[in-house]
Amino acid sequence: MTAQPILSSAAVAASAAVSDPAVAHRTRTRTVQVLDHSGVPLVDAPVTVAQEQHEIGFGCIGFDEVYRAGRRLAGQPFTPDEDALFERLDALWFDLFDTATLPFYWGTFEPEEGMPRTAALRAAAEHFVSRGARVKGHPLVWHTVAPQWLVPKPDDEVLRLLRARVQRDAAEFAGLVDTWDAINEVVIMPVFTKDENAVTRVAKTVGRVGMVRLAFEEARAANPAATLLLNDFDMSADYEHLIEEVLAAGIKIDALGLQSHMHQGTWGREKTLDVLERFGRFGLPLHFTEITLMSGEHMPKHLDDLNDHRVEHWPSTPEGLEQQAQDATELYTTLVADERVKVITYWGLSDHGMWLNAPGGLVHADGTPKPSYDALRGLIRGQWWLAPTTARTDEQGRLQVAGMPGRYTVEVGGERTEITVGEDDGVVTVAAR
Repeated sequence: MTAQPILSSAAVAASAAVSDPAVAHRTRTRTVQVLDHSGVPLVDAPVTVAQEQHEIGFGCIGFDEVYRAGRRLAGQPFTPDEDALFERLDALWFDLFDTATLPFYWGTFEPEEGMPRTAALRAAAEHFVSRGARVKGHPLVWHTVAPQWLVPKPDDEVLRLLRARVQRDAAEFAGLVDTWDAINEVVIMPVFTKDENAVTRVAKTVGRVGMVRLAFEEARAANPAATLLLNDFDMSADYEHLIEEVLAAGIKIDALGLQSHMHQGTWGREKTLDVLERFGRFGLPLHFTEITLMSGEHMPKHLDDLNDHRVEHWPSTPEGLEQQAQDATELYTTLVADERVKVITYWGLSDHGMWLNAPGGLVHADGTPKPSYDALRGLIRGQWWLAPTTARTDEQGRLQVAGMPGRYTVEVGGERTEITVGEDDGVVTVAAR
């Protein structure tokens, strides 16, 4: 981006402030004191300010990178067309998102007992972290995609192995992956009947709260610095009751994960606000962990399990593409407007490999952005983002930086300093050469 014209210091705050009235209340201001090399305030000095990252995590899954890493480690080269597509998708990912969710489904992460695919997941995590992105692991405990080799084992051995799995992976990836869905979809876990799995079997005995305790306590012991989520798709009162029981049992939850796969119809603003109020009452940070919006027909509403809808071809439609862009704009604006929301994760950049073959990506399978991608980029990197802006310090050598909370850089006299804009409103000092 090119820097905007030089502004007066009084105009910096206005130029950096969020222009969208729906989320303008999230704007924060930080005073910057600019000094020369001898510690004297620099008056009327040009200073360039730019935003580097939002405090809010704008996320997407990074599953493609795990596949790529696995292929590379196995010495399986890509075709030129595959390479070109993946590079295109990677560029689109980083041009919009800054928080990656990586797949740690036990059954695919460790398809053979004692042979976890640690190297591929580590390479993928490093790919994102090296580019400044944050990484979350999904999930440590879940009944679906559980290892089949676990099924014949007695319950006490299943629980031992489950504890060991949580300890191993939370510790192994500490420093790279410090946010986890500690346990996924507990509401349905003890009564799940779609397949035979050992995790559901032990959950019937241990109970929901017992399973949550296992996941959280083992993960926290392995990585005390981790942010641990309770994550679920069930937005009914059943999930609220589970949260109440877990908190009453003294289990520390760092954030609540709220899934919102909208294959059967878009929630709309009214339902989104209802979910925010019902789960916001617990006073915990809210992470919208799994968002999917359709750019084609919605699946039948009578289906209780989305996995029951299996089609070979599920195309986007012209009307669906425009509706997806409108839905994405409304949903993200509603979520960002609520200060309890800390992370918003879309569940798939591209239709390439999309769950259920659904047209739920923000990008077509060939790597061409949909209107929804452009709409979200216009919000996240446009209206809610401070592009490089140059202003002059006042008579005290100060200027105001205002914008959405996050990381910013301040450049003066060729010297670049990183600052944060957020709840800390104290004066931050930067020095020129």
